Formats: sequence, C-alpha cells, structure tokens
Amino acid sequence: MEKENVNKSASSSWFVKDLDTTTISEEGQDKFNERIKRVEDSVALKEADRVPIVPMLGALPYFLDNCTYKDSMYNYPRASEALIKFYQDFQPDATTHLAFPSGRANEIAQSKMIDWPGRPGTRVPDFSTYQVKEYEYMTQEEYPELLTDFTGFMIRKYIPRAFPALKGLSDIRFVPSIVLNTTPLSSLYSPAAFEAYELLAKIGKEDALAAEASNAVSAQIAAMGYPPFMTGAGEVPFDIIGDYFRGSLAALSDQIECPDEMEAVCYMLADIQIASYEYFNLVPLPVKRVFFPMHKGMDGFMSGENYERLYWKPLKKIINALVDMGVTPVLYTEGKYNTRIQQLADLPKGKVIIHFEQADMMEAKRVLGDIACLSGNLPIYLLEYGTKQQVIDECKRLIDICAPGGGYIFDTDGSIDNAKRENVEAMFDTVMTYGKK
Repeated sequence: MEKENVNKSASSSWFVKDLDTTTISEEGQDKFNERIKRVEDSVALKEADRVPIVPMLGALPYFLDNCTYKDSMYNYPRASEALIKFYQDFQPDATTHLAFPSGRANEIAQSKMIDWPGRPGTRVPDFSTYQVKEYEYMTQEEYPELLTDFTGFMIRKYIPRAFPALKGLSDIRFVPSIVLNTTPLSSLYSPAAFEAYELLAKIGKEDALAAEASNAVSAQIAAMGYPPFMTGAGEVPFDIIGDYFRGSLAALSDQIECPDEMEAVCYMLADIQIASYEYFNLVPLPVKRVFFPMHKGMDGFMSGENYERLYWKPLKKIINALVDMGVTPVLYTEGKYNTRIQQLADLPKGKVIIHFEQADMMEAKRVLGDIACLSGNLPIYLLEYGTKQQVIDECKRLIDICAPGGGYIFDTDGSIDNAKRENVEAMFDTVMTYGKK
C-alpha cells in the first residue's frame, strides 16, 4: 500500500484568510483599494488603468534576499523580513506569498507526504521549497469505505498512514451497542490514543506559532497597501484522490478500472469543500477568491470523456457554488492545456480567473477572452536563464495578445523560486509601463 510513486516539487499551503485591514493608513488604504480595483476590473473583463501584475511566489522573495525557504518553516522573523522587502522593491498588485508551514510540526507528526529543508536527515537544500512524495494511502478496494465513513476512514486509516507518529488514532472506533454508561468511550482513552493526543497538542502549538507569524506579516504588508490575491484555497476533487489518497499512477488506472467509485468520491469531496467555504458568508474580507491548483488535468493525462466526467464536472459544481457566494475561483491549470481550452468555456462570464502554464494564448484569448480573465504563460526559465531583453520581448508579446479588450492579469507560467534580479525587475518594469492603457 505505501509504495512511493512520485517525488515532485511543490509550493502549496493554505493562504492566510483572516486578514485584518483596520490598521491600514490612509495612504496605504488608497493604494490597497487602487490595486483591488485594478484586479477586479480585469476579472470583470474590463480594461484596467494598466495590466495588473500578480506573479505567483514560491521561494523567490527569500532567494533574492539571501534568505532560504527553510527560514519560512523555522525562522519566521527572517522570512518575514524577506517578504516585506520583496513587496517594497517590486510592488505587485496583490500578495501571493503562502502562509508559513511549520517545519517543527511536520517533524513531530513525522509527515510522510513531504520532505522539506531543515528536516533532520533531509537531502532537500535549504533554498528549495518542500518536496511532495506521493504514496498510496488508500487501496482501490477502500473506495467504498471512504464513501460510507469519510471521517472514520480519515481518523483510523489515513492520518496514521500519512502521519505515522499519530498511529494511536487507529484505535478509535465505535460499535453500535448498549449506551448506558461510558463504555462506548473506551477507544477514545486507550494509551495509544492518549499518546496521539499529546503529540497533537504539540503539533497544534507549533502550527499556531506559524499561523501567528503568517498573519502578522500579512497584516504588515496589507498596511503597506498590498491586498491579498487569494483568501482561500481548494483543490480539484480528482486531484485530491491522485495527490493524497491513491497517487498519480494509481489514479491513472482507477479512472479505467473503477470510474463509478471514483466519480462518487469526487462529488463527495466537492460537497465537503463547498461546505468549508461557508466562512465567505460570515467573515468580511477585502477580496473573495479561492485558488485551485489543477495538477492532473493536462493534455494526455486522461481522455476528453474522462476529463469531463471525473475532473471538470465535480470541479464545476464547486465553481458554481463559489460564484453563487460572490467568490471568484482562480483556476491554476498546470501542464499543457491546449485540448482543454474549449471545455473551459463552460463557465459563468466574468466570474473566473484562468491561469495557463503552457497553452496557445492566442487561441485561449479567442475562445475564452469574453468569458474569463486570463493569466500566466511567461516562462520562468526566461527569468532564471534568459537575458533581460528576452524577458522584455516576451512580456510585450503576451500583453499584445491578451490585454486588448481587458480581462488579463500578468503572471508567469508557474510559481517562481529562482530568478535573476535584473530579469524580475525587467518583467515588472515592462508590465507597469507597456501594460498601461
């Protein structure tokens, strides 16, 4: 069951949601509102005063300030300094840094699905983002159990497999019987369960420290006039199965061997996510956007029929629910997406952002230009290995294709980790000058 399938880089974590903007100065508030309007005009398919620039950040702010990604997991004050300096220097139209993940919490939990800089015994360099390690935490035969008892499966099987330090939770189970005293609670206070609770308390303390630091630096950056780009994150239900439960290779076979069970789980995961977004109806937020990395829907991973049935329709259910809440989904497609462009046209007009890593942007603009706001496609390799002029030329080419008529936010093809400073400066300068009306 616990066969490792893939080792790939990642920069994913929950974005800070509870952002307090009440302490922003008048000048900062003006910039804050100006940037929100610039992005919101683009989402609504209008021509903003200039093309907004919102590159997705990985380790770049740390790399440019002689800091490391390890600091973002262990040394929050140092990582916060690097983030603040990045926004001061480059002035994007929204923040895209991720909440600090706690290296110590992951050490205590013995997290299996990632390896990270700073973990004792790791081979991951300090400057690298953490690395995803896919395992099969669920067998194909366990789909029915996941469907009929999701919470029980997560507590008794998934968590002990993914976080071996918490194996004591596998003892927790309830059997229908006579309930006349405290006997049914016995599995909750087994020695193994108590050991897991003690570790959970330590994990919670470390995660709380990371959250406190994340919220503090986000509030400080907001006070400088930079609104968040996202105030929530989710994932395509099919990708959840492939990323966290079955692994990519098993997900490939499952879509052929047990598509009905897979489809049922996809819709269950869609419903759970929709319920989790209730905070948008309860908490006042300066922007309402949810980020969806789309890991496994690229050309060639599955047939158009399976993409429609297992990938797109369950995601579309979440998209429609968010739009009904007044929330903008940000669809961050990964890999080549040329054969999927037409299917993406099935979206409410002016309510969604679609990012492309690799796609024919002229075709995307033709098919989707009056439906969704487009972004992405600037190759990161140009920022790291190209010349300043190559970066300028490619920025202008993308602006010429995507900006006319509005509905365009400038972004790279993926999350930026390493890059030449002069090339990053050239990208920002070009968009902020050439991208004006």
